[in-house]
Amino acid sequence: MTLRRSLLALAVATIAGLGTLTVPAIAAPTAVRSEPVHSYTDAVRETVWVDTGLTAPDGDRVRVAADIVRPRTAAKVPVIMDASPYYLSRGRGNESQKKTYDNAGRPIRFPLFYDNYFVPRGYAVVLVDLSGTARSNGCVDVGGRAEVASVKAVVDWLNGRATGHTSATGPATAAATWSTGAVGMIGKSWDGTIANGVAATGVEGLKTIVPIGAISSWYDYYRSSGAAFTNGGPASLAAAVENEQGAADCGAVKAALTKGSPSSGDLTPMYRERDYVQAAGKVRASVFVVHGVNDLNVKSINFGQWWAALPPTVERKIWLTQAGHVDPFDFRRPVWVDTLHRWFDHYLLGFDNGIEDEPLSTVEEAPDRWRDDSSWPAGTPLTLRPRPGRSAEVGALGADAPPAGTVAALTDNGSTAYDWITNPAGASSARVVYRTEPLTSDIRVSGTSTITVTATSSAPAARVSAVLVDYGPATIRDYRSTGEGIRTLATRSCWGESTAGDSACYLDTATATTTVTENVIARGWADLGHYAGLDHRRVLAPDTAYTITFTLATTDQVIRAGHRLGLVIGGADTRHITSTGGSPRLTVDLARTALHVPIANTD
Repeated sequence: MTLRRSLLALAVATIAGLGTLTVPAIAAPTAVRSEPVHSYTDAVRETVWVDTGLTAPDGDRVRVAADIVRPRTAAKVPVIMDASPYYLSRGRGNESQKKTYDNAGRPIRFPLFYDNYFVPRGYAVVLVDLSGTARSNGCVDVGGRAEVASVKAVVDWLNGRATGHTSATGPATAAATWSTGAVGMIGKSWDGTIANGVAATGVEGLKTIVPIGAISSWYDYYRSSGAAFTNGGPASLAAAVENEQGAADCGAVKAALTKGSPSSGDLTPMYRERDYVQAAGKVRASVFVVHGVNDLNVKSINFGQWWAALPPTVERKIWLTQAGHVDPFDFRRPVWVDTLHRWFDHYLLGFDNGIEDEPLSTVEEAPDRWRDDSSWPAGTPLTLRPRPGRSAEVGALGADAPPAGTVAALTDNGSTAYDWITNPAGASSARVVYRTEPLTSDIRVSGTSTITVTATSSAPAARVSAVLVDYGPATIRDYRSTGEGIRTLATRSCWGESTAGDSACYLDTATATTTVTENVIARGWADLGHYAGLDHRRVLAPDTAYTITFTLATTDQVIRAGHRLGLVIGGADTRHITSTGGSPRLTVDLARTALHVPIANTD
């Protein structure tokens, strides 16, 4: 069957995506909802230092600071927790808010809107300083055992299983007698990453997590199938957020991070320890994933592999935006606050509001245009093969493989994917490009693509990049701009109650768009020397073909009728990954190269 007929058939058929989770038929939610009946001004504000059971390099027990704001009530309340390394360094949210304290050290400002909105509605909000940051002692180990164990200890303390103290070093204890023990963790980026890690311990009392733009495997934050990203290393990230004590005492921890992250791109024991996907089977909490499919900081493979690894018994929901590394409070604010409110009401207060029966996935198809579905991902893998066209470097993408021995060559010259995708009909020594015929109907790429590349390198080391491109005019979120798809306005809107030291009013945002003639919808990178596995990079022999299979970014994008789907293969995409040096020449065996892309209909 030709590609055109295959895609057309897919566009009109009902596609049941492999491995998807289907929810029951949508039921109308009830009106049950928590209301703002408690005074935010009179709320209890305190700090408890929780003993993590760990020992710091100076021999002291590690205690993490948990800043708490809770209703002044005799009733027990559930907890919304955001554990972060950023509260006194980079800050949180679009306005980079930091915690503030009075002269006695009592917390005054709690960043983000969670406290202002949810405390009056009967929730406590607990903001935890990760070990080695802000007012916690210990060391920053970048998603390792210390960070996960320290936050897990706070969940245990809220359930009466760990010891809390009224000061950083003193013996006086504090019990969470006010807590129901029900905890929901939320956070963007590193914060959401720790939520994933704590959930993967299966800790009792953690009822739900809401990871936003979160990492599921730190290897996949710093590496891609052996290729090193240009985002530095874990030791430099630790140094950026650690407090003065950590800077003085935690040199050995940072040295271990550096040793465990070699430039070879090998998957080391250090990275295996920080792979929460492998422990996803322990997750008992419900999971509400939010991610930008154009997130070039925390690449979207992180949510794709996490979602796929969750046990089928885990109740879940997913929001995907066309923006980059952006919080939903800044790309869909009113709907987000309402949805999050009902999510926490259900999983932390036990309200029967029907949210668990609402559409499982919400995907932004185009700027500010959203679709709901009962399952995700929607795509079924379709195998596409590159074939030569007018020249070896510019060809067709279809269902049929080219004859054995068909090859194409490229030279890694240090350029980027943005250079490669322009002028697709022209020859270029830096890349090869293959495109379908213009599509006769809309198709949807929904899920995680993989590619198998067979290539010979002129050098003992080489990188391979693969880029999936939508060729055709479109207006998209401007995810490559400073705001990554949003603009910050001068006006403010308020979400909850304010005090003199903690405002509930935040700068409004609007969608930032741009017009394009081609758009990258998924990209992946690999080091060819890892063809036999990620544990060890091998030296490439000349005139020897090596086959490697690697993933492209998880995505959900609609390609319109009349557009072409393109595959571009190049060397080191230096916008994202480091080069091996020199200018390796790659000869790609097209007969042994195949793209597997998840295609769905758009009905």
